Amino acid sequence: MTKTGFGMWNWIVLCAYLLAMLGVGAYFTKRASKSTDSFFKADGRIPAWAAGFSIWATTLSAITFMSTPEQSFLTDWGYAIGSLTIFVIVPILIAYYVPFFRKLKVTTAYEYLEKRFGPVMRALGSGLFMLYHIGRVAIVIYLPILAITSVSNINPILIAVGVGGLCIIYAFLGGIEGVIWTDVIQGFLLLGSALLICIMAIIHTGGLGHVADIAVANHKFFSAADWNPSDLAKFIPLIFAGQFFNSMYQYTASQDVVQRYQTTPSLKATAKSLWTNGVLALITIPLFFGMGTLLYCFYHTNGTLPKGFNTSAVVPYFVIKEIPAGLAGLIIAGIFAAAQSTIASSLNAISSCAITDFKQRFFNNKFKNISDVALARWIIIIAGVISLSIAIYLLMGDASQTWNLFLTVTGLFGVPIAGIFAAGIFTQSANRFSVVVAVILSAAITYWIQTLNVSTFVTPCVSFVLSYLISWIVGLMTPQYNHDITGLTARTIKDKVSAQEELE
Repeated sequence: MTKTGFGMWNWIVLCAYLLAMLGVGAYFTKRASKSTDSFFKADGRIPAWAAGFSIWATTLSAITFMSTPEQSFLTDWGYAIGSLTIFVIVPILIAYYVPFFRKLKVTTAYEYLEKRFGPVMRALGSGLFMLYHIGRVAIVIYLPILAITSVSNINPILIAVGVGGLCIIYAFLGGIEGVIWTDVIQGFLLLGSALLICIMAIIHTGGLGHVADIAVANHKFFSAADWNPSDLAKFIPLIFAGQFFNSMYQYTASQDVVQRYQTTPSLKATAKSLWTNGVLALITIPLFFGMGTLLYCFYHTNGTLPKGFNTSAVVPYFVIKEIPAGLAGLIIAGIFAAAQSTIASSLNAISSCAITDFKQRFFNNKFKNISDVALARWIIIIAGVISLSIAIYLLMGDASQTWNLFLTVTGLFGVPIAGIFAAGIFTQSANRFSVVVAVILSAAITYWIQTLNVSTFVTPCVSFVLSYLISWIVGLMTPQYNHDITGLTARTIKDKVSAQEELE
């Protein structure tokens, strides 16, 4: 397939965007340098709406920007049902999880795990998060660049260094406050880019009426097949359940999202931020699933996709081929904005875990010649450079399958950790022994289920439920490992945490 030139005006727009993001990070440098509370929690200064935008932008990566439209391009809107789980999750978060995190004034989610289950579970949860997100940052850089450079003559190494490198710098400079405000800008750019693609696709296809006729005739919205339990990959109830448990990990046990709960001035503001995120998640259904359907209708009408075309690049291909120069550069910047919001959030979260869960908890007497904020910035650079180097290595070679295996193995422990959080909050019997057993067993069984090649939505359901049940049942059988959990469960949430727990 012949690649398309990117063009001078597209380059100008893309470079202007990247420099603007760098400027935002630089603006917050002085404020972020005051303390670790400023660097990791913005001293609670973030407005609810901005925190909500940041949560949404963090959870929406460039992979999502391209893979969601690809899904509806190839099939229909069945997977959109998963986005609705946020409206079930938010009330649970507001009633149970966020009050714990705010009450205990945690910097990382895993501080709760220590108070409830001891230092081993805190170190395990935090360490696995850090490993997984170093790998995830590499993939978030690699995949969109791979897709875009497959249809254009952009140098992949140059763009990786530009997008990834500048992201590392503004995360280094501005701390979480800089990250959140760049997220806000990137969030508006994401929405505008998606809307522009949809409008251009409608115009080029011949109008909304023509689009609707093609979509309905080809069953591009929903169909009876989405409710057929014999095809688990498209079975809507399973999609909903699987996405619910995946999202429970993201919103309760993944530091990059949980960190935002402490950046707002109050519990009420945090609740508003979560509902803002929910509204944005709802908006993305017609925008991103609609984008895929509209692109299907466009190519159904025009028949211009090259033979053997990789549909993972259908969005950037349409943008570069069909949208005028300058506007195309803005939309490509939107795709990279989706990547950068995820990258910067992950890097700051990795840094917060390294400082709070390891340096301050276990090695506070060392590194006395460097402040925690300075050390946090060094960790951002180190983690970012490692991830960027891996992404460049993947772009230069053919080792993506090996790296996907690493992400699969480390990712096996994500949803089980979410099950541990749930067991800690909603059961009295789960203890520091039972949760370690639960994490190991549920991860092992989840891996076995993955080898059976069933629907990807089965694994998070099994993983979460097993982790929760094993923690609870094994805890009932091993009461000798129990300790004072006053103020640390749903039943005792309003009680004061014991003096011993406060000291720990």
